[in-house]
Amino acid sequence: MAVFTGAGVAIVTPFKENGEVNYEEFAKQIELQIAGETDAIIVCGTTGEASTLSHEEHLDVIRYCVKVVNGRIPVVAGTGSNCTETAVYLSQEAEKAGADALLVVTPYYNKATQKGLYEHFKIVADSVKIPVILYNIPGRTGGVNILPETVVRLCTEVENIVGVKDATGNISQVAKMMALANGKVDLYSGNDDQIVPMLSLGGKGVISVLSNIAPKQTHDICAKYFEGDVEGSRKIQLEAIELIDALFCEVNPIPVKKALNLMGLNAGILRRPLTEMEDVNAAKLEKAMKGFGLL
Repeated sequence: MAVFTGAGVAIVTPFKENGEVNYEEFAKQIELQIAGETDAIIVCGTTGEASTLSHEEHLDVIRYCVKVVNGRIPVVAGTGSNCTETAVYLSQEAEKAGADALLVVTPYYNKATQKGLYEHFKIVADSVKIPVILYNIPGRTGGVNILPETVVRLCTEVENIVGVKDATGNISQVAKMMALANGKVDLYSGNDDQIVPMLSLGGKGVISVLSNIAPKQTHDICAKYFEGDVEGSRKIQLEAIELIDALFCEVNPIPVKKALNLMGLNAGILRRPLTEMEDVNAAKLEKAMKGFGLL
C-alpha cells in the first residue's frame, strides 16, 4: 500500500527575521494544508531549506510537524545526506519522532556510481522499519541520476524501499522505469508541470511545491484523475502552467516563499546563500498568482 496517493506538499520552513525557525507560522501553514485537502506533508525537503538547517533544527522541525499533524495525514520526513552515516542518523531519529515515511535524496557532490547508490539507499533503509521513498533530482546532485534499473532493483530487493520521487524531467526514463517496475515502484512526480503525465504512467501522485500556495487545486489534479475525470485533471494542470513556471523562474524555494508572503502567509526570510527574489521575477510571479486567482 502506498505511503499516500494524491498531492503531498513539499512544505516550506518559515523563518523569523533573526533566522530562527518560526514554529507558530509553521503550525498555521500545516493547518492550512490540511484544510486544503493536501494528502501528505513532506517536511525538511529541498523546499524546506533542509540544507541550511542544523541537524538539531532539522530533527526539531520534523518532531514539531509530526506533533501538529497528529496522525491526520502522513508525514514524510526528508532525511537524505551525501554522507551515508548522517542519512542513517537522521532517518533513525525521524522514525523515533513518529514520521510515517522517509524521503531520501540521491547523495550530492560525491557523485556515487549506481553500485554506490544502491548500497547507500539499502544501508539507510535497512536502518529503519518505516517506508523509504527515493528522491531522484539530478539537477540538485551534480547530475547523479538513479537509473531505472537501480530504482526497480532497490524497490524489489529492499522491503521498505517503496518508490521514487522523480524530478528528472525525463518522461522517457520514467516510462522505461515503470515498464520494468512490475508494480513494485510507487511513482511520485517531483515536477508540478508533469503531474498528469506521471499519473498516466501509473504515478501515485506528486510531491509538490505548488501545493504550498494552491493545496486544493493540486489535490484536485490528482483526485480528478483518479476519479476518471482526466479532462478535469488536465484542465487544472494546464491552467497552472504559467504559475508553475513563475514558481521556478528562480531556484526553489525563493519564489514560493515570496508567493506565500504575497498572500499574507508569513514564510519569512530565506537562509543564505539564497537571496530575495529579483523585482522583475517577483512581478512575473504576482501576475501569475493573480491569473490563477490566488491574489
